[in-house]
Amino acid sequence: MSEEAKWYVIHTYSGYENKVAQTILKVVENRKLHALITDVIVPTETANEQTESGKWHEVEHKVFPGYVLVKMILTDDSWYVVRNTRGVTGFVGPGSKPVPLTDREVAKLGVERGKTVEVNFAVGDNVKISAGPMEGFMGTVQSIDTESMTVDVQVSMFGRETLATLELTQVVKSEF
Repeated sequence: MSEEAKWYVIHTYSGYENKVAQTILKVVENRKLHALITDVIVPTETANEQTESGKWHEVEHKVFPGYVLVKMILTDDSWYVVRNTRGVTGFVGPGSKPVPLTDREVAKLGVERGKTVEVNFAVGDNVKISAGPMEGFMGTVQSIDTESMTVDVQVSMFGRETLATLELTQVVKSEF
């Protein structure tokens, strides 16, 4: 498969998120679809809450109740498996065609926090923009934010210096 797996959001009945995720993972295992569906998560966060007796304990809450994130290569088989899972009401997106999350949305959601992006440039380095609407422009790195996976680059456009905030994956080190 030359295609890269992308993240999709599926809508579920409220309270069925974990059951849907487990069912999809079980089907992937049984049908050996690991190449098509690579990851299924229910985003959660941990919070400290106080009980009526005054004791504190950690509680896990779903960040997006009624939604599950699936990383997959969209084919008829993968679509069918997800869409026909009990508890799934559909994919999030206009019409019947699922729309993948953008790299920026994935970064903001933090679903791939464990995934590391290699940064081979530093503040003050000259870089070339390798993707997006400013592709081909050269600039100088002003700041790097590994938390949000962005980089601020000073670019000279039309005789003016402009600060552009880009994703780390859109910039490569240059020797100009």
